[in-house]
Amino acid sequence: MASSVKRQKAQGTVLRPVHPNQGIEAEYRRRLVAMIQEMDRSIAYWLKAAYRKNAPELAQDELPVETLRRAIRALTRRWTARFNDLSADLASYFAQSVSQRSDAALKAALKRGGFSVEWTMTRSQRDVVNSVVHENVSLIKSIAQQHLGKVEGAVMRSVATGRDLGTLTKELQEISGVTKRRAAFIATSQNNLATASLTAARQREIGVTEAVWVHSGGGKHPRKSHLKAGLDRQTYDPAKGWLDPEVGKYILPGQLPNCRCVSRAVVPGFN
Repeated sequence: MASSVKRQKAQGTVLRPVHPNQGIEAEYRRRLVAMIQEMDRSIAYWLKAAYRKNAPELAQDELPVETLRRAIRALTRRWTARFNDLSADLASYFAQSVSQRSDAALKAALKRGGFSVEWTMTRSQRDVVNSVVHENVSLIKSIAQQHLGKVEGAVMRSVATGRDLGTLTKELQEISGVTKRRAAFIATSQNNLATASLTAARQREIGVTEAVWVHSGGGKHPRKSHLKAGLDRQTYDPAKGWLDPEVGKYILPGQLPNCRCVSRAVVPGFN
Protein backbone atom coordinates (compact mmCIF):
# COMPACT_ATOMS: atom_id res chain seq x y z
CA MET A 1 0.00 0.00 0.00
CA ALA A 2 1.32 3.48 -0.88
CA SER A 3 2.64 5.46 2.08
CA SER A 4 0.43 8.47 1.23
CA VAL A 5 -2.51 6.72 2.94
CA LYS A 6 -2.22 6.19 6.69
CA ARG A 7 -3.91 3.63 8.89
CA GLN A 8 -4.56 5.87 11.87
CA LYS A 9 -7.40 7.60 13.63
CA ALA A 10 -8.19 11.07 12.30
CA GLN A 11 -7.10 13.83 14.69
CA GLY A 12 -9.81 16.47 14.82
CA THR A 13 -13.37 17.02 13.69
CA VAL A 14 -14.27 14.77 10.77
CA LEU A 15 -16.75 16.54 8.50
CA ARG A 16 -19.47 14.95 6.43
CA PRO A 17 -18.41 14.11 2.86
CA VAL A 18 -19.29 16.23 -0.15
CA HIS A 19 -21.06 13.94 -2.60
CA PRO A 20 -21.44 14.69 -6.33
CA ASN A 21 -24.86 16.16 -6.99
CA GLN A 22 -27.04 13.69 -8.88
CA GLY A 23 -29.31 16.43 -10.20
CA ILE A 24 -26.43 18.19 -11.96
CA GLU A 25 -25.28 14.89 -13.44
CA ALA A 26 -28.80 14.07 -14.65
CA GLU A 27 -29.25 17.47 -16.28
CA TYR A 28 -25.85 17.28 -17.97
CA ARG A 29 -26.68 13.82 -19.29
CA ARG A 30 -30.16 14.94 -20.41
CA ARG A 31 -28.76 17.82 -22.46
CA LEU A 32 -26.14 15.63 -24.10
CA VAL A 33 -28.63 12.89 -24.96
CA ALA A 34 -31.11 15.46 -26.32
CA MET A 35 -28.47 16.73 -28.75
CA ILE A 36 -27.54 13.20 -29.76
CA GLN A 37 -31.19 12.36 -30.46
CA GLU A 38 -31.60 15.53 -32.52
CA MET A 39 -28.47 14.63 -34.49
CA ASP A 40 -29.81 11.10 -35.04
CA ARG A 41 -33.10 12.41 -36.41
CA SER A 42 -31.28 14.73 -38.79
CA ILE A 43 -29.00 11.93 -40.00
CA ALA A 44 -31.93 9.56 -40.50
CA TYR A 45 -33.91 12.16 -42.45
CA TRP A 46 -31.14 13.11 -44.86
CA LEU A 47 -29.88 9.58 -45.41
CA LYS A 48 -33.41 8.37 -46.10
CA ALA A 49 -33.81 11.15 -48.66
CA ALA A 50 -30.45 10.31 -50.26
CA TYR A 51 -31.28 6.60 -50.47
CA ARG A 52 -34.68 7.27 -52.02
CA LYS A 53 -33.20 9.70 -54.51
CA ASN A 54 -30.67 7.08 -55.60
CA ALA A 55 -32.97 4.05 -55.47
CA PRO A 56 -32.75 3.37 -59.26
CA GLU A 57 -28.95 3.33 -59.13
CA LEU A 58 -29.00 1.00 -56.12
CA ALA A 59 -31.36 -1.35 -57.91
CA GLN A 60 -29.01 -1.45 -60.91
CA ASP A 61 -25.97 -2.06 -58.68
CA GLU A 62 -24.56 1.31 -59.66
CA LEU A 63 -23.47 2.42 -56.19
CA PRO A 64 -23.95 6.18 -55.64
CA VAL A 65 -20.95 6.41 -53.35
CA GLU A 66 -20.11 10.03 -54.02
CA THR A 67 -23.69 11.22 -53.54
CA LEU A 68 -23.97 9.54 -50.16
CA ARG A 69 -20.47 10.59 -49.15
CA ARG A 70 -21.34 14.21 -49.87
CA ALA A 71 -24.55 13.86 -47.85
CA ILE A 72 -22.83 12.40 -44.80
CA ARG A 73 -19.98 14.90 -44.94
CA ALA A 74 -22.45 17.77 -45.10
CA LEU A 75 -24.15 16.33 -42.03
CA THR A 76 -20.76 15.95 -40.35
CA ARG A 77 -19.91 19.62 -40.92
CA ARG A 78 -23.33 20.73 -39.68
CA TRP A 79 -23.38 18.64 -36.50
CA THR A 80 -19.73 19.14 -35.67
CA ALA A 81 -20.42 22.88 -35.73
CA ARG A 82 -23.57 22.42 -33.60
CA PHE A 83 -21.73 20.47 -30.93
CA ASN A 84 -18.82 22.92 -31.02
CA ASP A 85 -21.28 25.75 -30.38
CA LEU A 86 -22.97 23.78 -27.59
CA SER A 87 -19.76 22.75 -25.88
CA ALA A 88 -18.69 26.08 -24.36
CA ASP A 89 -22.10 26.95 -22.89
CA LEU A 90 -22.84 23.48 -21.57
CA ALA A 91 -19.35 22.97 -20.13
CA SER A 92 -19.52 26.37 -18.42
CA TYR A 93 -22.99 25.65 -17.01
CA PHE A 94 -21.78 22.31 -15.70
CA ALA A 95 -18.57 23.62 -14.10
CA GLN A 96 -20.30 26.57 -12.43
CA SER A 97 -23.11 24.35 -11.15
CA VAL A 98 -20.69 21.86 -9.60
CA SER A 99 -18.62 24.68 -8.09
CA GLN A 100 -21.64 26.31 -6.45
CA ARG A 101 -23.04 23.00 -5.23
CA SER A 102 -19.75 21.70 -3.80
CA ASP A 103 -19.14 25.04 -2.06
CA ALA A 104 -22.61 24.93 -0.50
CA ALA A 105 -22.19 21.31 0.60
CA LEU A 106 -18.77 21.91 2.18
CA LYS A 107 -20.03 25.07 3.87
CA ALA A 108 -22.94 23.11 5.35
CA ALA A 109 -20.57 20.37 6.54
CA LEU A 110 -18.34 22.98 8.20
CA LYS A 111 -21.33 24.64 9.85
CA ARG A 112 -22.45 21.31 11.32
CA GLY A 113 -18.90 20.92 12.65
CA GLY A 114 -19.03 24.31 14.35
CA PHE A 115 -17.24 26.42 11.73
CA SER A 116 -18.48 29.39 9.74
CA VAL A 117 -16.99 30.33 6.35
CA GLU A 118 -17.83 32.64 3.48
CA TRP A 119 -16.52 31.56 0.09
CA THR A 120 -15.08 33.81 -2.59
CA MET A 121 -13.93 32.82 -6.06
CA THR A 122 -10.22 32.45 -5.46
CA ARG A 123 -7.55 32.00 -8.09
CA SER A 124 -7.25 28.33 -7.13
CA GLN A 125 -10.98 27.75 -7.59
CA ARG A 126 -10.99 29.68 -10.85
CA ASP A 127 -8.15 27.52 -12.15
CA VAL A 128 -10.06 24.34 -11.31
CA VAL A 129 -13.29 25.64 -12.86
CA ASN A 130 -11.43 26.64 -16.04
CA SER A 131 -9.81 23.21 -16.17
CA VAL A 132 -13.21 21.52 -15.84
CA VAL A 133 -14.63 23.73 -18.59
CA HIS A 134 -11.70 23.00 -20.93
CA GLU A 135 -11.89 19.23 -20.43
CA ASN A 136 -15.65 19.10 -20.91
CA VAL A 137 -15.53 21.26 -24.04
CA SER A 138 -13.17 18.67 -25.54
CA LEU A 139 -15.35 15.77 -24.43
CA ILE A 140 -18.57 17.30 -25.79
CA LYS A 141 -16.92 17.99 -29.14
CA SER A 142 -15.60 14.44 -29.25
CA ILE A 143 -19.12 13.01 -28.92
CA ALA A 144 -20.12 14.33 -32.34
CA GLN A 145 -16.73 13.58 -33.90
CA GLN A 146 -16.73 9.93 -32.86
CA HIS A 147 -20.43 9.41 -33.58
CA LEU A 148 -20.30 10.91 -37.05
CA GLY A 149 -17.12 8.99 -37.90
CA LYS A 150 -18.92 5.74 -37.07
CA VAL A 151 -21.98 6.83 -39.07
CA GLU A 152 -19.87 7.54 -42.16
CA GLY A 153 -18.23 4.14 -41.83
CA ALA A 154 -21.63 2.44 -41.57
CA VAL A 155 -22.95 4.27 -44.62
CA MET A 156 -19.92 3.41 -46.74
CA ARG A 157 -20.11 -0.25 -45.73
CA SER A 158 -23.80 -0.25 -46.53
CA VAL A 159 -23.18 1.05 -50.03
CA ALA A 160 -20.24 -1.28 -50.63
CA THR A 161 -22.23 -4.38 -49.67
CA GLY A 162 -25.53 -3.31 -51.23
CA ARG A 163 -27.45 -3.38 -47.98
CA ASP A 164 -30.88 -1.76 -47.82
CA LEU A 165 -31.89 1.27 -45.78
CA GLY A 166 -33.54 -0.87 -43.12
CA THR A 167 -30.31 -2.71 -42.36
CA LEU A 168 -28.38 0.56 -42.25
CA THR A 169 -30.98 2.10 -39.94
CA LYS A 170 -30.56 -0.77 -37.50
CA GLU A 171 -26.78 -0.29 -37.43
CA LEU A 172 -27.20 3.45 -36.91
CA GLN A 173 -29.45 2.76 -33.94
CA GLU A 174 -26.75 0.56 -32.42
CA ILE A 175 -24.19 3.33 -32.94
CA SER A 176 -26.56 5.78 -31.26
CA GLY A 177 -26.90 3.49 -28.25
CA VAL A 178 -23.13 3.37 -27.84
CA THR A 179 -22.89 7.17 -28.10
CA LYS A 180 -25.64 7.70 -25.51
CA ARG A 181 -23.93 5.33 -23.09
CA ARG A 182 -20.69 7.26 -23.58
CA ALA A 183 -22.53 10.53 -22.88
CA ALA A 184 -23.90 9.06 -19.64
CA PHE A 185 -20.40 7.91 -18.67
CA ILE A 186 -19.01 11.39 -19.35
CA ALA A 187 -21.71 13.00 -17.20
CA THR A 188 -21.03 10.64 -14.28
CA SER A 189 -17.23 10.62 -14.39
CA GLN A 190 -16.93 14.37 -14.92
CA ASN A 191 -19.38 15.10 -12.11
CA ASN A 192 -17.29 12.96 -9.76
CA LEU A 193 -14.02 14.46 -10.97
CA ALA A 194 -15.14 18.09 -10.81
CA THR A 195 -16.64 17.67 -7.34
CA ALA A 196 -13.47 16.00 -6.05
CA SER A 197 -11.15 18.63 -7.53
CA LEU A 198 -13.18 21.64 -6.40
CA THR A 199 -13.73 20.25 -2.90
CA ALA A 200 -10.04 19.44 -2.47
CA ALA A 201 -9.10 22.99 -3.55
CA ARG A 202 -11.44 24.45 -0.91
CA GLN A 203 -10.09 22.06 1.71
CA ARG A 204 -6.57 23.28 1.02
CA GLU A 205 -7.68 26.92 1.21
CA ILE A 206 -9.05 26.51 4.74
CA GLY A 207 -5.93 24.72 5.91
CA VAL A 208 -7.12 21.12 5.89
CA THR A 209 -4.09 18.83 5.84
CA GLU A 210 -5.87 15.55 6.56
CA ALA A 211 -8.91 13.85 5.10
CA VAL A 212 -10.53 10.44 5.37
CA TRP A 213 -10.95 8.40 2.19
CA VAL A 214 -14.48 6.93 2.02
CA HIS A 215 -14.78 4.08 -0.43
CA SER A 216 -18.01 3.76 -2.36
CA GLY A 217 -19.35 0.38 -3.35
CA GLY A 218 -21.62 2.03 -5.89
CA GLY A 219 -21.28 1.23 -9.56
CA LYS A 220 -20.75 -2.08 -11.32
CA HIS A 221 -17.02 -1.63 -11.82
CA PRO A 222 -15.24 -0.14 -8.78
CA ARG A 223 -11.53 0.44 -9.31
CA LYS A 224 -9.67 -2.72 -8.31
CA SER A 225 -6.56 -0.88 -7.09
CA HIS A 226 -8.67 1.03 -4.55
CA LEU A 227 -10.22 -2.17 -3.23
CA LYS A 228 -6.85 -3.91 -3.04
CA ALA A 229 -5.25 -1.02 -1.14
CA GLY A 230 -8.03 -0.98 1.47
CA LEU A 231 -8.50 2.78 1.19
CA ASP A 232 -11.80 2.94 3.01
CA ARG A 233 -11.59 5.05 6.22
CA GLN A 234 -7.86 5.67 5.81
CA THR A 235 -6.43 9.18 6.12
CA TYR A 236 -4.46 11.04 3.46
CA ASP A 237 -3.20 14.53 2.67
CA PRO A 238 -5.71 16.27 0.30
CA ALA A 239 -2.90 18.44 -1.04
CA LYS A 240 -1.12 15.31 -2.25
CA GLY A 241 -3.67 12.54 -2.63
CA TRP A 242 -2.87 8.84 -2.93
CA LEU A 243 -0.36 7.28 -5.32
CA ASP A 244 -2.46 4.89 -7.38
CA PRO A 245 -0.13 2.18 -8.76
CA GLU A 246 -2.63 1.40 -11.51
CA VAL A 247 -2.28 4.83 -13.14
CA GLY A 248 1.11 5.81 -11.74
CA LYS A 249 0.08 9.16 -10.27
CA TYR A 250 -1.40 10.77 -7.17
CA ILE A 251 -5.18 10.94 -7.24
CA LEU A 252 -8.07 12.08 -5.05
CA PRO A 253 -11.32 10.23 -4.27
CA GLY A 254 -13.62 10.40 -7.29
CA GLN A 255 -11.02 11.69 -9.73
CA LEU A 256 -10.65 8.59 -11.88
CA PRO A 257 -13.27 6.95 -14.11
CA ASN A 258 -15.47 4.44 -12.25
CA CYS A 259 -14.35 5.85 -8.89
CA ARG A 260 -17.26 7.04 -6.76
CA CYS A 261 -15.24 7.47 -3.57
CA VAL A 262 -15.53 10.69 -1.56
CA SER A 263 -13.55 12.33 1.22
CA ARG A 264 -14.28 13.61 4.72
CA ALA A 265 -12.18 16.63 5.66
CA VAL A 266 -10.57 16.60 9.10
CA VAL A 267 -10.46 19.99 10.81
CA PRO A 268 -7.80 19.94 13.55
CA GLY A 269 -8.13 21.25 17.07
CA PHE A 270 -11.67 20.11 17.83
CA ASN A 271 -12.36 16.66 19.32
